[in-house]
Amino acid sequence: MPKTTDSDLQRQDGDWKIWASAIVIVAAAVTLRLMGQPLWCKCGGWWLCSWDIWSSHNSQHLIDPYTSSHVLHGVLFCGLLFWLPRSVPGWARFLAAIVLEVGWEVLENSPFIIERYRTTTIAKDYIGDSVANSVSDILACAAGYAIAFRLRAFRSLMFAAATELILLVCIRDCLTLNVLMLVYPMEAIKQWQTAGR
Repeated sequence: MPKTTDSDLQRQDGDWKIWASAIVIVAAAVTLRLMGQPLWCKCGGWWLCSWDIWSSHNSQHLIDPYTSSHVLHGVLFCGLLFWLPRSVPGWARFLAAIVLEVGWEVLENSPFIIERYRTTTIAKDYIGDSVANSVSDILACAAGYAIAFRLRAFRSLMFAAATELILLVCIRDCLTLNVLMLVYPMEAIKQWQTAGR
């Protein structure tokens, strides 16, 4: 009978963690589809990216400017979950970040939040995300978590600040403004954002 080595055990251990993450992501995709979100952009075009935040393609393809915000979700989750007791293993923290992002994707595509975006932010024509875009956003969050885990606290903060500034310059929106306008909308900010259209 072949002997099981430590590397075999580590590989098997890593395999189930990957499977657990994949199951959570598939469950999110199925949930969003059952909520009525389209699988892909209704335009039928198969390009992977859409860079115009004012177009109907925004949040419908795999990557758009807001993908960067989801990377920052991962950075934030990594920082917040760092404060859990040391007895919580790293894989559990990572999986918790994925579950939190899935929760946001489901909430973001609920009728209440879609309507809130349409009435309080610059996303007047927002219809929610396609399933493909949501899955991409979850993967972006996972990438952000991995980046923050590798960079550690100070460099992660610098990365987040640089990302926010780039988004502000390029699209007049960022994660900070997005959250602010969703929770406490300000007409002056909305006017500044739409002036760049």
